[in-house]
Amino acid sequence: MSDPRITSSIFTRGAVDLSALRGTAPASSRPATPSQTGAPTGAPGGPATGGSAAVLDVTEANIQSGVLERSMTTPVVVFFGAAGYPDSDQFAPVLERLAAEGAGQWVLARVDVQENPRIAQMFQIQAIPTVYAVVGGRPIDAFPGVIPEPQLRQWLAAVLKAGGVTVAEPEDPRLDEADDALMSGDLDAAEQAYRKILAESPADAAAEAGLAQVGVARRVAGADPQAALAAAQANPDDVEAQLLAADIEVLSGMAEQAYERLVGVVRRTAGDDRDRARQHLVSLFSIAGPDDPAVASARRALASALF
Repeated sequence: MSDPRITSSIFTRGAVDLSALRGTAPASSRPATPSQTGAPTGAPGGPATGGSAAVLDVTEANIQSGVLERSMTTPVVVFFGAAGYPDSDQFAPVLERLAAEGAGQWVLARVDVQENPRIAQMFQIQAIPTVYAVVGGRPIDAFPGVIPEPQLRQWLAAVLKAGGVTVAEPEDPRLDEADDALMSGDLDAAEQAYRKILAESPADAAAEAGLAQVGVARRVAGADPQAALAAAQANPDDVEAQLLAADIEVLSGMAEQAYERLVGVVRRTAGDDRDRARQHLVSLFSIAGPDDPAVASARRALASALF
């Protein structure tokens, strides 16, 4: 699990060693403060959310109980920030709101790096803000900086799954808007919406599928389905006719037939025609997604036809 914006985890800098923190003095040996008891106070880089048990401030005095021990039963998201840093000030309230929304499924632990430099050093913090996920007493993933809320929700869902929490996939209002435009026939608006999602979340499979559907809808616009299928049947060597027929079959719920048609074109052709058929087939795969059994079968057939 990793932040979709970056190609490698920040853990490549070396493993995070929290063993030294396990030996810190217990909270009882120091004057009790709201932070040490886990009660929300001023967040590092953002206001407190009130009396939410899902948010606590962390110091060396309570990191063992508040983060390490708690993560054995509940995923803990550790936010490293500091007041006066614009990104930190803006991102902290977003995390606090999502933690309250999570209703105890995960805990947000806020660390002020200016007041707790040793904790920041242990986690190898190089940017403010930085967010870590701790599950089972150890960090499992992290990302520096700020990410859009839809992407943050996806990351949190993955953290919860890693912690053994059953969660529903978060809804994405951006996809709802794009899908509504597609269903209403506003292809320009749908394409713009899907491309915006992919610009923010390049690996979003639903947006890729939606964009591919826009392409199919544009290609079949104005075509007579029956006439197009008849033309493809009568002219098996007409690549353009085969591509159009495959698009119509996909929109008609006959995706497997479309895949077989284009694999056949790949087998019978060479050069540019073959490459066009292959690329067209791959674009149709993205509509169904890689987990579709028909796609898996067609991919094997395509590999056989190519090699």
